Amino acid sequence: MEQIIATVRGFDGALVLVPEPGGDFPEFAWGDAFFYYAPDGRIPENVQPYGTIVTRNYPDDAASDLDPPGRWRVNVHVDRATFQELTGEEPRSIIRRRDCAAADSLMPHPVYGALGWISVVNPGERTTATVAQLLRSAHDAARGRFARRHEPGQPLDAD
Repeated sequence: MEQIIATVRGFDGALVLVPEPGGDFPEFAWGDAFFYYAPDGRIPENVQPYGTIVTRNYPDDAASDLDPPGRWRVNVHVDRATFQELTGEEPRSIIRRRDCAAADSLMPHPVYGALGWISVVNPGERTTATVAQLLRSAHDAARGRFARRHEPGQPLDAD
């Protein structure tokens, strides 16, 4: 997990949030990580992170079995072509059932796959390099969206 966080921190303009006890974030987010493109170092308004790491089950997201110690999942938003290449399916038409708790396997996110999210439980030898590449691409896409929103003459909330 630390290797992936360090990789993203190395991206130009990356903001990596890892909420801890006693901070401004709710307890359920403690220990997770959220990745944004934010060259000013501030959490962007009205923008979702392009990647996350979760370290426990959430009430509506338990299929990956993240509660046992040492289990975690990285999630990355990808474009449609990448999603199809990795899964063989359209994001909005996922049919094939998968073992969402399988470690070191690229698959649609168990809850947000239809929205173009890929996930990997405990990335290892087979998936770590791919996850880093996906995070780099997601970061670059977020940088592009940021640039479009901040073009002269564009409203602040344009995307």
